[in-house]
Amino acid sequence: SSSVMNITEHLSCPLGFGHYNAVDICILETVIIVLLTFLIIAGNLTVIFVFHCAPLLHHYTTSYFIQTMAYADLFVGVSCLVPTLSLLHYSTGVHESLTCQVFGYIISVLKSVSMACLACISVDRYLAITKPLSYNQLVTPCRLRICIILIWIYSCLIFLPSFFGWGKPGYHGDIFEWCATSWLTNAYFTGFIVCLLYAPAAFVICFTYFHIFKICRQHTKEINDRRARFPSHEVDAAGESGHSPDRRYAMVLFRITSVFYVLWLPYIIYFLLESSRVLENPALSFLTTWLAISNSFCNCVIYSLSNSVFRLGLRRLSETICSSC
Repeated sequence: SSSVMNITEHLSCPLGFGHYNAVDICILETVIIVLLTFLIIAGNLTVIFVFHCAPLLHHYTTSYFIQTMAYADLFVGVSCLVPTLSLLHYSTGVHESLTCQVFGYIISVLKSVSMACLACISVDRYLAITKPLSYNQLVTPCRLRICIILIWIYSCLIFLPSFFGWGKPGYHGDIFEWCATSWLTNAYFTGFIVCLLYAPAAFVICFTYFHIFKICRQHTKEINDRRARFPSHEVDAAGESGHSPDRRYAMVLFRITSVFYVLWLPYIIYFLLESSRVLENPALSFLTTWLAISNSFCNCVIYSLSNSVFRLGLRRLSETICSSC
C-alpha cells in the first residue's frame, strides 16, 4: 500500500479522477507497462535468436532490415524499464527533467528507425519485383549496411532539436509529472517531424506497395491467360516460378507495415491535435502512446505467424532449448 501511495503522490496518473480511483488506475497503468515491457523484450529476443538459428532467413535481403527493427524494438523494451522501475520504486526526482528528455528522445529515435526500415523494406521488395535481373547488382550487402547506418544517423539527428527547447519529440502518456506539465509539444516542431519523417515514409510505402500488388495482379492475369491458351504443366511451372515467392513475402511485410500504421495512426493524430492545442486528454495520451509502443511486440507475432521459414527456425530453437533443459 505504501508503494501505491508513492505512485499516486509522485507520478502522473493520467486516467485518474479521484483519490481512490487514481490508485486503481495507477495500478492498471503499472500492470500495462510492466506487461508490455516483458512482452517486447522477450518477443524481440526470440526474433533475434531465431534469425541466428535459421540460415535460410538470411537469403532475403530484407532480413537486414527485419533484424534492425528487432534490435530497435528490443531497445524500446529496455527503455521501457525506465518508467517501469519508476512506477515500482520512485527515485528522488532530482534529474527528472533530464530523464524525461532522454527517455522521450530514445523512444522517438527507435520508432523512427522502425518506420524508416519499413519504408526501405517496401523499396527493396519494389526493386525485387520490378527489376529482378539487375536486383543483385543494385542491392548488395555493403549498400544495405550503409543504408542502415544512415537510417540510425538520420533518426538521431531529426529529434535532436528537442534538446534545445524546440518542442517535444512526440512521447505522450507521461509517467513523470515534469514530462506532462513542463515539457509541452510545439506545432512547428511537430510539423517538422511530420514533413521529414511520417509523411515521406507513408508516401514511399503507399507508392511501392501499390505498384507491387499492381504488378503481381498483372502477372497473375498473364499466368491465367497462358493456362487458358496452353493448358500444360510446363506453362504452369514456368508461371509459378516467377513472382509467386516475392509476392507471398511482400504480403508478409505488407501485414507488418499495415499493423504498424494501424497502431501508430491514433498516436500520430493525437500528437498533431495536442501540438495544435485542439485536444488535450491525459487518458487518450496514455492509451495512444502505449498502443503505439505495443507495436514493438506485434511485429514478432506477425512475422512468426506469416513466415514458414521463421516458424521452422522457431521450432528448432524451441527443440534446442527443450533438449538442453
